[in-house]
Amino acid sequence: MAEITYADFAKLDIRIGHVTQAEPYPEARVPAIKLWVDFGGDLGIKKSSAQLADHYTPEALVGTQVLAVVNFPPRQIGKVMSEILVLGVPDEAGKVVLMRPDQDVPIGGRLF
Repeated sequence: MAEITYADFAKLDIRIGHVTQAEPYPEARVPAIKLWVDFGGDLGIKKSSAQLADHYTPEALVGTQVLAVVNFPPRQIGKVMSEILVLGVPDEAGKVVLMRPDQDVPIGGRLF
């Protein structure tokens, strides 16, 4: 594993956002959900597609907070232009589990 400096880490802009809308994304190759996440301020609402369908339903995600990298360039994922990378880790079966704060925090807050 290559070591990085704090300056390298600081290049990642990881923010807390509030899921305002979520929809199934059945056209995706791997079961996914389309998300609209509000980061407030200048960032506003950003769209993404995430492979979350194994552990989450769209209805359960609306109103929750998620962590996402907000400074990657947009990436086309099928028919969806993903503007953020929602963060998660694999469970024992390799399915995505979201990284989230254990209590509500103000949206737009940056991870440090």
